[in-house]
Amino acid sequence: MLYRPLGATGLTVSEIGFGCAGFWGKPGFAEREALGLVHAAIDLGVTLFDTGASYSGGEAEPRLGRALKGRDVAKLAVATKAGTYPAGGGRVGRDFSPAAIRASAERSLRNLGLESLSLLQLHGPAVGELTDELLAALAGLKAEGLVRAVGVNSFDPAVIDHAISLSGIDAVMIDYNVLRPERAPLIARAAAAGKGVLAGMPLAMGHTGLKVASLKGPQDLWYAARGLMRHRAEVRAGARFGFLHRLDGITGSQAALAYVLANADVSAAVIGTTRLAHLKEDVAASGLRLPPAVAARIVEAQAEPG
Repeated sequence: MLYRPLGATGLTVSEIGFGCAGFWGKPGFAEREALGLVHAAIDLGVTLFDTGASYSGGEAEPRLGRALKGRDVAKLAVATKAGTYPAGGGRVGRDFSPAAIRASAERSLRNLGLESLSLLQLHGPAVGELTDELLAALAGLKAEGLVRAVGVNSFDPAVIDHAISLSGIDAVMIDYNVLRPERAPLIARAAAAGKGVLAGMPLAMGHTGLKVASLKGPQDLWYAARGLMRHRAEVRAGARFGFLHRLDGITGSQAALAYVLANADVSAAVIGTTRLAHLKEDVAASGLRLPPAVAARIVEAQAEPG
């Protein structure tokens, strides 16, 4: 595993981060398997673990806390998110008021069993919600030692662009993958401003390999349903990159991750999985370089219409 600095935060993170969300945090996924994946990730050199207060109906954070119990967390960078919360009935509520963000951070510390959060990210805020009062509250959390760095997680380029301009924001997380090459200039601006950059959805939710058509377990059905409901355009676009899964000496997932990590301004690519074999495969992408011919073919596929 290789490691990179998270901007100017002073934190160093593994190139591959483990996302503790989705089906991984659901009660329907066995606790023993979920915790085992975190332990395996640590053993494989992963130091970045990313979760959120609203993930998996609020179950992801406490589950990650149980997985980290007894581990040397001083060597890890644990990131979570605030501003959204489980509102019941599968709904997600929003509250970016300073008081709510502080309460969320304090609750996250209890859920995770930590004395300090490596990174607290605002989860999908609107530009107008990034108020001076909120930034002051975040600065207060840092001054008290409850949070080491603060960031913004959004797949809205306008929000990330605004976050880059804010001195109180240390890192940003944005969707970056073979289907989202247009994010590269934004990432470059973030890095130039000293912000750490986390790549969310670096595997494009498996759409390059038509994961929605490969159902081997209940988790696959869950992810397929979500993909077809929320990301139909990405599913269609992903078909253009099927060649990534027919390469010699490198898997499709590894090629997709190598593409993301070829961008030196990316601090880490955060993956999520419920299978140990997939975790090992993805971690092995650290340090891999795409053959020039494959990189060129990716650019050609990105330029194809529709």
